[in-house]
Amino acid sequence: MAYKHLFGPIASRRLGISLGVDLVPYKYCPLNCVYCEVQSTTHLQTTREEFFPTQEIIAELDDFMKSRPMLDYITFSGAGEPTLNSGISTIIQHIKRNYPGYKLALLTNGVLLNDSEVLEEIIPCDLILPSLDSATDRGYKLINRPKPGLKVEELINGLVKLRERYSGQIWLEVFIIPGINDTNVELAALKDALLRIKPDVVQLNSLDRPGAEDWVEAATGAELRCVKSYLNQETGLFVEIIARMKYDSGISGLDKDLLSQIKDQLILCPSSAEQLSLTLNTHINEIMKYLRELDHEGMVEAERVEKGVVYTWKS
Repeated sequence: MAYKHLFGPIASRRLGISLGVDLVPYKYCPLNCVYCEVQSTTHLQTTREEFFPTQEIIAELDDFMKSRPMLDYITFSGAGEPTLNSGISTIIQHIKRNYPGYKLALLTNGVLLNDSEVLEEIIPCDLILPSLDSATDRGYKLINRPKPGLKVEELINGLVKLRERYSGQIWLEVFIIPGINDTNVELAALKDALLRIKPDVVQLNSLDRPGAEDWVEAATGAELRCVKSYLNQETGLFVEIIARMKYDSGISGLDKDLLSQIKDQLILCPSSAEQLSLTLNTHINEIMKYLRELDHEGMVEAERVEKGVVYTWKS
């Protein structure tokens, strides 16, 4: 069975072996983050829809789970915001009822958590991984470029409500962009927000592949350690650096057939991740995993053109 809504399983430092479940079409999101590896948001949206028949997604999950795969998590993620899908509650309940031995994780930007209905729907998840890159409206607009009308205080309030209602683990990701959200003003505001949200873990991330905008730079190890030290001392929370997944299996862990297909396609024609995804009928998150490792190994070259980032195979 060819899957349209599942990708992976993917091995990562954060979630171990994780099966991805993508609930929304490509790039439907309330935010248009400058660092997004799947490039610019094409549909800025906060209105919830079913998008795909819920039973279609459940049928794919049931088919995949027949083999009783070894998974650390089934993870709602992908190339858009999972909570936009109005059928997520039905899917969560189906997994919990039929596959109780598997843990559920949700990656979310947190924008919809002010909606009490959304909040109740995601409570059964075992782990929720929201993000908060800035606690100021200036930083929020510059980094996350939200749909007009969205305010950072609303995002923070939603995360506070999540903590008040949710007894599971919350791992809050902060994407550090040097000179933008690591200034004294930004870090002080972030500290205050973290003290209100009280996540179990704060995870610092930074650029390790081309983002949506070419001006975004990776933070150095020293810069990340400085932010970590400040937030740890000022909040007492557990803070860790997750930038560049040190414990990923690397290129040796990639499927050789798909690796060969990507190589052949890039030799034939330089392509974007989206083009490779369509040509090879493979989820874009899976494609990005391969391109990320190939880039680290110096086997591909990324070039920014008018319509985004194009990858070329190096001879």
